[in-house]
Amino acid sequence: MAARSVIKRTRNIMCGASLLLLRSTSHSFPFQNPSLPPPKTQLFPYSTPHTSFSRHFSLSPSGETSDEGESTDGWEEEDEAEPKIGDGGSGGGVSLQSVAWGQRALSIAEEVLMQFSEDIKLYAFKTSPRGYVYVRLDKLTNEYGCPSMEELESYNQEFKKRLDEVGALGDIPDDLAVEVSSPGADRILKVPDDLSRFKNMPMRVCYTENLESSCHEMDGVFFLDSIEEESEICVWKLADVKENRDPTIKGKPLNRKQKDWRLRLPFNLHRMVNLYVEY
Repeated sequence: MAARSVIKRTRNIMCGASLLLLRSTSHSFPFQNPSLPPPKTQLFPYSTPHTSFSRHFSLSPSGETSDEGESTDGWEEEDEAEPKIGDGGSGGGVSLQSVAWGQRALSIAEEVLMQFSEDIKLYAFKTSPRGYVYVRLDKLTNEYGCPSMEELESYNQEFKKRLDEVGALGDIPDDLAVEVSSPGADRILKVPDDLSRFKNMPMRVCYTENLESSCHEMDGVFFLDSIEEESEICVWKLADVKENRDPTIKGKPLNRKQKDWRLRLPFNLHRMVNLYVEY
């Protein structure tokens, strides 16, 4: 039984020096055993730190697609739990969820990746007990970390091929479903490791003023000003975005006081950092 696969890539819309990740557009390349009924609907989720959307693609027996459909027959959705570092999804890292064949599938994913350029890395890998494999690839030389659709499709084909070969030997299930995608707008940035890479982009920073559990969590949209490695402090400056401007005067930029203001925040007081998406 051949593996089924889905390829997803976030659509990037550039405006000046900013990236507006309006939504994640999914491209489906199903490879399914003829003995199985075709999936009636595939639901592809995409989200930002504050807004979630979904788009349905219905697949009829004739292979035609439409924007209708209400179920996800034939395809499992990733958990919609709050993302965190190392969750195998938006938080990157590996999550095998105690799946017996997970480590073998991960080794195959890493082997296949060696066939590609060195600037493409495995951002996240997750397996589910129901036989689904989720892979997110990060392109280090791309400003936003997004591999091209051709690169995602090529990796998907090679990975599926190897899974089928190993599955035929009985080392892993022979009917695994695969989803390959870019990290997406909701990727969680590690502090401080990922910050310098995205220093030219606004980031939404959730933080607290101290480590007490009762401390109120705050958030803001900032640019990284600097990182003080020895003292383990990030210095942030306000980003000139809508959320930080005077709402009573449309189009008014930040004033001098706002531009000069800085937030000095210890590494351990950062709760979550994401790329900022402005609509």
